[in-house]
Amino acid sequence: MEITFYGAVREVTGSLHLLKTGKDHILLDCGMFQGRRAEAAEKNRVFPFDPRLITNTVLSHAHIDHSGRIPLLTKKDFAGRIICTRATADACGYMLPDSAYIQESDAAYLNYKTARAALGEMRKSKKAKKISKQGMQKIKTSLKKGNKLDTEAINTLIERHHLKSVDPLYTIEDAREALTYFDDYPYRHPITVGKGVTCTLYEAGHILGSAVTIIRAKENGRKLTVGYTGDLGRFERPIIRNPNLKFKKQDANLDLLIMESTYGNRVHEPVLDLKPRLKKVLLDTYERGGTVLIPAFAYGRTQELIYLLHELYDEGEVPRIPVYVDSPLATNITRVFGEHPEVYDEEAHENFLEKGKNPFSFKGIRFVRSVEESMAVNRDESPHIVIAASGMCEAGRILHHLRHKIHNRKNTILIVGYMAAHTLGRRILEQGLAYEASGRKGDPPMMKFFGKAYPLKARVVSVGGLSAHGDREEMLRFLEKSNLSVKKIALVHGEEEQTLAFAEYLEGKGYAVSVPRAGETLRVG
Repeated sequence: MEITFYGAVREVTGSLHLLKTGKDHILLDCGMFQGRRAEAAEKNRVFPFDPRLITNTVLSHAHIDHSGRIPLLTKKDFAGRIICTRATADACGYMLPDSAYIQESDAAYLNYKTARAALGEMRKSKKAKKISKQGMQKIKTSLKKGNKLDTEAINTLIERHHLKSVDPLYTIEDAREALTYFDDYPYRHPITVGKGVTCTLYEAGHILGSAVTIIRAKENGRKLTVGYTGDLGRFERPIIRNPNLKFKKQDANLDLLIMESTYGNRVHEPVLDLKPRLKKVLLDTYERGGTVLIPAFAYGRTQELIYLLHELYDEGEVPRIPVYVDSPLATNITRVFGEHPEVYDEEAHENFLEKGKNPFSFKGIRFVRSVEESMAVNRDESPHIVIAASGMCEAGRILHHLRHKIHNRKNTILIVGYMAAHTLGRRILEQGLAYEASGRKGDPPMMKFFGKAYPLKARVVSVGGLSAHGDREEMLRFLEKSNLSVKKIALVHGEEEQTLAFAEYLEGKGYAVSVPRAGETLRVG
């Protein structure tokens, strides 16, 4: 048996690992690389293997960096099945079409810019070095139908003048077709994925439906067992069960464990501190008569916030101000959460289900779907809470809420997740916290988006502990407290600095560890 590591190797996106036996090729995840546009396009568009050779694919969870290239795989003559949990399949039913929509929209906008620039060059006067503002406005209008891009006119222009166009990685139709390849299973149910090859899925505790995969194979009369953590979650987080620590006897002796290392050199804030800190933010903002804006990822983070707010409201700990969830994708994913109570932890059952309550529905919460509803919330100056995408403030409806609320000292921008470098969310976080640390002296920082600069007068508060990834100590807990016996560990899904530090840490604990490079193959057994 061999494992070749193609993606999320010494980096954190694009999970893609290929397990080969004598007769089968089993793909572990098929994730999209997310990064700079040119680099991402190059990595995502071409597979480092022939998709027709893949027997089946085992999907650890629905996040796009693990599932996002499945529609590309299925449209390239892949003839197998996508094996995953039931909750993961349902979540992918929304995540993959949404990913396709974003790609189609991005491609359409880039083609619009190409066509606009080409027309601008064509229509420049002989004397002028550039086209007039009035002339450019006419060009822009000619390429649109109302407020939407006229893709037919744009594509016709590009074809006529042999301009370089951008194609989406896959379309919404491709994504919907990919969903027909999914086979979903419950946890702890052995599944045949090849000749003499089975896999069993166990709770990973990362997001709803996430799984640790144990693959057992017979090769040349020998039995080999490989584990793949996917993304491991934290312990004692709300809603879903902890990472599994009790594996079936036949699944517990691993020849190799492929393990994530996202936070291999970091220790998170305690999960138990979350609700008291959220309570303080809400009370402080309410006393000022302000609004709490929360940029949040649609899958996982939004549902945890809803759950915690429901608890605070039921306990009478905070005023029952309106809560608006302003993200169509988050609304759909919340429905998926509601449809899978079988994966909730004991606390969720005791606090809600046994009392006949839906954890994600309570008096005062409203799921905003239309643009008109969202605009009405923008104009609302009474105290309320808005949870909106995107989580890093780079796009989506959160930008419109910021535009209306960022300049008011009464309001609070609550940061609850990781903000990548060079994003608006990171600028708000760093400059907002620095302004708070200075005692809010002097002029507030200016945040530029939508082509305009806005003064960051709103309070900025960061609440940690909501990470969906286990930290160094929690990953060690998974290794030491579970009944797994691991001969060797291969670390993936982590920036090189984090992964190498975690490897050194585990070696100090007595584990045999390797850190593969992209394209490297390890032989098992």
